[in-house]
Amino acid sequence: MRIYVLPGDGIGPEIAEAAVMVLQAANRGFDLGLSFDFDDIGFASLEKYGTTLRDETIEKSKSYDAILLGPISHLDYPPRDKGGPNPSAQFRVKLDLYANVRPARSRPFLNSVAKSMDLVIMREATEGFYPDRNMYKGIGEFMPTPDVALSVRKLTARGCERIARAAFVLAMKRRKKVTAIHKVNNFIISDGLFLDQVRSVAAEFPEVELNEVIIDAMAAHLVRDSSRYDVIVATNFHADILSDLASELSGGLGLAGSINANAETGKICAQAQHGSAPDIQGQNIANPTSLILSAAMMLSWLGEQRKLPVFEAAGAAMQEAVDIVLADPATRTRDLGGTLNTDEFGRAVAEAVCMRRASAA
Repeated sequence: MRIYVLPGDGIGPEIAEAAVMVLQAANRGFDLGLSFDFDDIGFASLEKYGTTLRDETIEKSKSYDAILLGPISHLDYPPRDKGGPNPSAQFRVKLDLYANVRPARSRPFLNSVAKSMDLVIMREATEGFYPDRNMYKGIGEFMPTPDVALSVRKLTARGCERIARAAFVLAMKRRKKVTAIHKVNNFIISDGLFLDQVRSVAAEFPEVELNEVIIDAMAAHLVRDSSRYDVIVATNFHADILSDLASELSGGLGLAGSINANAETGKICAQAQHGSAPDIQGQNIANPTSLILSAAMMLSWLGEQRKLPVFEAAGAAMQEAVDIVLADPATRTRDLGGTLNTDEFGRAVAEAVCMRRASAA
């Protein structure tokens, strides 16, 4: 399978290199037949081509089995009409990667606020309150007069239905609980549409328990007792906020993987949950765990979708290898109290993948 690697900005090239190192170890150990091609996005692309994301890059990505996308510094980009589109948003929209899957799991050997968290947030990623991706032409944010700013939230029945379905399908493989997040007391029509679609899908999964929780109450519940939750489904904006909260409670954004996927088209993009951290770029001290775990999720997803058990096994081995390395204080990165640099941590996880494969054989 062919993987399209787009390292991105800031620490992106460093953590992408570590993630590819681990993928190559899985490739050798499990005979996956992976190949890797690299290309520029973000500031590297802007400098070369005058845009942070070329149309050619999007088109080229469609020929690959998966995309590995590094973090980007889109807040620092020039305006869209000056060559600064958000690559992350563009990939999600142009490839219709509507399901942004964000697990958050605490580990007993690492410090975390939440001690028993093991949940997945299923985030709709192509519409909602995000003006850079919710309109066919232009953006959903505008100023009719210099002192008035308006932002449009777009929800569609199809968008709500398919993210709800993805959540219930996932819940059937886990603890069979889905929590739908809303603010229907204020967003009566739009969140009303979302809940209508969630309830309709829920009727097809009688084994799954459905709960509905208001967004602000949910933030408090996650802090109080996150162990109650299994799969959380929400629209784009609500899920984005809750996923950062959940990841931080479980140990930090640097320890959380993420994929953007469409099961109908078979397209997937693995992407770290955190930002580009330009303040530490080029120092070889960034923690690459998030992107490594995202790459592991990518392999597992490909294996499940294409009925390739060896890919699922390789993804599981990568996740287990990360935990093995993190469990030892001597093999942690500096942000977790260890001494390993980015590349050293990547090598340690790659070696652990090989050991997992050897023990399984």
